[in-house]
Order: sequence, then C-alpha cells, then structure tokens
Amino acid sequence: MANITYSQAINQALAEELARDENVIVYGQDVAVWGGIFKVTQGLYERFGPERVFDSPISENVMVGAGVGAAAMGLRPVVELQFADFILTAGDEVFLKAGMWRFMHGGAFRVPLVIRAPSGGSGFGPEHSACPEAFVMHAPGLLCAVPSTPEDAKGLLKEAVRLDNPVVYFEHKLLYAMRGEVPDTDYTTPFGKAVVRRQGEAVTLVAWQDMLRRSLTAAERLSQDGIEVEIVDPRTLNQFDRDTIIASVQKTGACLVVEEAYRTLGVGAEIGAMLMEHALPYMDKPFKRLAIPDVPVPTSQHLVDAIVPSVDDICEAVKDLVG
Repeated sequence: MANITYSQAINQALAEELARDENVIVYGQDVAVWGGIFKVTQGLYERFGPERVFDSPISENVMVGAGVGAAAMGLRPVVELQFADFILTAGDEVFLKAGMWRFMHGGAFRVPLVIRAPSGGSGFGPEHSACPEAFVMHAPGLLCAVPSTPEDAKGLLKEAVRLDNPVVYFEHKLLYAMRGEVPDTDYTTPFGKAVVRRQGEAVTLVAWQDMLRRSLTAAERLSQDGIEVEIVDPRTLNQFDRDTIIASVQKTGACLVVEEAYRTLGVGAEIGAMLMEHALPYMDKPFKRLAIPDVPVPTSQHLVDAIVPSVDDICEAVKDLVG
C-alpha cells in the first residue's frame, strides 16, 4: 500500500494503462506540456512521448468526436475536458455519438472511450463548477464513475480504460489533494458495486465525492448525539448498485441523499423514485434529499457556501429526519 493523493492516483492509473496497452492514448487541452490545468497528467508526456500523450485544440466537440472515431478504429482514448461543464459543449459527440454509436451501427464496433471531467469546487463560477452526473446517468449507452477516494480514483479509472463502452469519469477538483492508501498491485474497481463507508442504524445517507467527505464528518458529529448514520458511496452511477442501497434502507428505514448538483431532476430524485418503487415497505420516514437550489453556482466563496450542502446542513437534515 502507498499513501498518495487522489490526483496522484489518477496519474498512476493513466501511466499504468499507457504502459500496459499501446492502444491507450491520452489527450486534451494542455495535458502534455503543462500536465493539464490541474497538473494531473504531469510526467506522462515525457515518459510516453507525443504520439501517446498530446495537446488538443480548444474545441470540446472535436476532442470527444476524435475520441469516438479513434475508439471505433481500435484505440482506447482518454480525453480530458478541463471542466465537467464542457460535457454539454460537446453534447452531440458525448450523448449521440459516444453513447449511441455502438447501438446505431448494430454492434459493428466498440467505443472504449474515457472522458475525464473535473467537477465541482469553489470559486470557478457558473460555467466551471457543475457536477452534471445526472445528465450522464440519464443517457443510454454511457457509463458514469464518481470516485470519492484515491483508491477508487485509481481503480475505477483503470477499469474504465479497459471497458469496451464509453465512460464519463468525474474527478472532483476539491479532492485532488486528498490522501489515502492505494494498493501497489494491478487492481481495478468494478462498476456497479457500491460500498458502505460507515455502518449505522438511524438513517441511510447516500453521498459521493466531496459530499461523501462532508457526510462522513457530519456522521461523526451526529454520533456524539447518539445518532448513528449509515453511509453508502455508490462509486458509479451508471452502472448503479440499487441492491446495496435497498439493503441499507431495510436496516435503517430512512434515506437521505446529499449531492453537489441541482435538486430538480437530480441523482437524488432518481434514487428517491427507485426507493418508492422497490423499497417502500421498508421506509418508516419520508425520503429526503439535500442538493444545490436551482440557481447558477456563484463565484464568490461566501455565496457558494450558502448554497452547497455543508456539514451543518447535513446534520440538520438528519436530525429533522430522525425526529
């Protein structure tokens, strides 16, 4: 085991997959010369050269479109979009080409494409702060990863590179400096397998990425008041592990989803609908969700703090739920 950062874990995953498979290529804006805007790909260009790691023009639809074509012809591209919001800039190539082409053409080819999408954060403003997982979760043909720890950041990315279907891999900007233990072995983390990060009896709390980090802090505070929260990290949203969440709700009888995205039609809304369809007999209390209100994410830090669910917000929501 090695204690490394979330950012280093992503870098290691890319380096290992580039070394393992000559068909893997990595590209995006400034990923070669500068190591990317967040310095995640530093050293890859020097190690693997300009044919495997290279910079691209500032055109998200071209970047993703080229990735779809390269994947269809047998390569395994990893494309970095500087901000997750830009998935919508490349919407045709992401949702209709990457997501649909394997079906559109009767399975004539595969599309093993990974789109790295830095999400969330503070101070980046309305066009650079989104967590648009719900858009991807809604789209047929696309897989969606939301790693919350360095171990999963590495394992899910290595798995994504090896899959034959397109993956949107969300990496949260505020987690880049998070440290954690990462196995030294050549491991992957399977899609569709949630993990229980904390055992509890009072409420099932579903959260991922920075909201998971805040939820774990909130759970420790709530424990001092005798409220033991069970926390489920889905790890991937498509494929989605509903069985682990339902099993937890069977035990606790209540569920709160905390997400760093807009409330209306968010991931929490889908989880709530799923529980109403498949776990209603186990629910002793109303389903509850915490999310960003339906307003653009501001640039000013104090305004961001006012709308993004905080540790205090999570504690208050849990206490309201358990009565």
